[in-house]
Amino acid sequence: MRPARPEDGAALAALSRPFVLAGALRERPLSLYLAQAADFLVAQAPDGTLEACLGIRVHPAAGVLYNFCVARHRQGSGMGARLLQAALCTARSRSLTTLFTATTGSGRLFLSHGFRPASPSLAPAAWADSLDPRRGARVLSRTV
Repeated sequence: MRPARPEDGAALAALSRPFVLAGALRERPLSLYLAQAADFLVAQAPDGTLEACLGIRVHPAAGVLYNFCVARHRQGSGMGARLLQAALCTARSRSLTTLFTATTGSGRLFLSHGFRPASPSLAPAAWADSLDPRRGARVLSRTV
């Protein structure tokens, strides 16, 4: 696990693309991945390929986890759990008190790591307002 670098932007977009096509992630332009690469933690294979990513956006007193994806061939290997643990450590190091995320899936991994359903009204307003109600995402939160 490591922080993403600006030059990882294209790889972040490529890793995310299958999840966008499946409807699990919102589409984001390459320019956003390039501009916000510093938000991401990544898991990198020995050959340099990115195999997982998770964005952490810092808001006053709270953080938001977003764009969490693990390459299909690495799913079930524990990589997602390790990446989420790394994100929790990062949140603690940034003195965040609460983390929020939204998921259109089961949220099983988040729930197994202490996240619980939460009202979007408790989340950072800028992020909560950006959620598309048509996607039917559930908001989850956890005290850090």
